[in-house]
Amino acid sequence: MPTDASDSIVLMQAEEGIATITLNRPDTLNALDAATIDRMQRLLDRIEADDASRAVILTGAGRAFSAGADIREMHGRLAGGADRVMREVVRRGQELTRRIEAFPKPIIAAVNGLAFGGGCEIVEACPLAIAVEGAQFAKPEIRLGFPPPFGGSQRLPRLVGRKRALKLILTGDAIDAAEAQRIGLINDVVPAAGLLDAARGLAERIIVHAPRSVSACLASVTRGLNLTIDEGLAVEAGHFERLLATGEIAAGTRAFLARPRTLAPRGKTATE
Repeated sequence: MPTDASDSIVLMQAEEGIATITLNRPDTLNALDAATIDRMQRLLDRIEADDASRAVILTGAGRAFSAGADIREMHGRLAGGADRVMREVVRRGQELTRRIEAFPKPIIAAVNGLAFGGGCEIVEACPLAIAVEGAQFAKPEIRLGFPPPFGGSQRLPRLVGRKRALKLILTGDAIDAAEAQRIGLINDVVPAAGLLDAARGLAERIIVHAPRSVSACLASVTRGLNLTIDEGLAVEAGHFERLLATGEIAAGTRAFLARPRTLAPRGKTATE
């Protein structure tokens, strides 16, 4: 049961190793006001500290994943001056997307409808994303007179390429789920009725693996993506070395060698 008013604007349910976070402001298309962002951060704190929660699904209530920053709230803060807007809007939003991107457990965006502005930036920050067939993605900030402020001007080009990203950022045009999948913004497109089942299925295929190995994979890719290849290789090697100290690699290879070996079907590699 909610313990204060902010609890109801973002809901969380944990079951069988998977925590589901639901943005729950459907009357505003799940716009990201300060209270919503702060509540999401508190829930991520709780999930990170909970060893039983191995993966996260992030979705929205109603017909939107998120329409982005709460423009009404942002406009009200403009009267407080530039410092206030930067502190209470831009930095708050960037801290959320940075946290999502660097989170040590996999976060899967389950995009149930439109993901515009900051909502799209959350999708960009999530390491994995699945969307319903009717989902739409857009970067409409330019129509309001500013560039994407929650990390979208940096992450989107890294995900889909500079020219594709700039076309979206400079026009504000929306794309559908099929196009978002084609350019690499999301992984899969599914029927609306199967969205959460698909997200849970993906999460279940991940959480069968050792938690520290999953975290090392996430950190290696996220940290290394924006480095030179040599720097990235050093990051990769560092995570491998840290896992050596835990004994997980020895346990994994020992279990592999103990499995009965069978002939692989033609065209596949024998791994057992």
